Amino acid sequence: MKVFDLTCGTGHRFEGWFASAEQFVAQCEALEVHCPLCDSAEIRREPSASRLNFGGDAPGASQRRTPQEPAGATLEATVMGHLRRMIARTEDVGPRFAEEARRIHYEEVPTRPIRGTATDRERRDLHDEGIEIVDIPMPRALTETMQ
Repeated sequence: MKVFDLTCGTGHRFEGWFASAEQFVAQCEALEVHCPLCDSAEIRREPSASRLNFGGDAPGASQRRTPQEPAGATLEATVMGHLRRMIARTEDVGPRFAEEARRIHYEEVPTRPIRGTATDRERRDLHDEGIEIVDIPMPRALTETMQ
């Protein structure tokens, strides 16, 4: 198994695991590798140091400095964490979002946190009816199973 440090076209850094370097190249050429944050398929491999495991820590290893995280990495991790918690705490009603939001607003069903998809027209209609919603774009990594 090969673990590569990758960067997308917008600068997001992430790790990818591949059976071989050739497999990485083939998947990139087939546009099968995407950034887990922005879904960009423009991926490049970053240089990374080899890691040799000799069964124990090298002398002074605990005193070595760890590389500083790239600017924005902490913010991205925080946002992804909040989005994951939001997904875990809401019911996915899919394309029935506008219908369910109305039913909740007009007290036809018990109030509950929901999420789903709505067209631009449905979002405008909900707004015109005084139904407040929040439009949050979801990174692909949160909506699909990662393997």
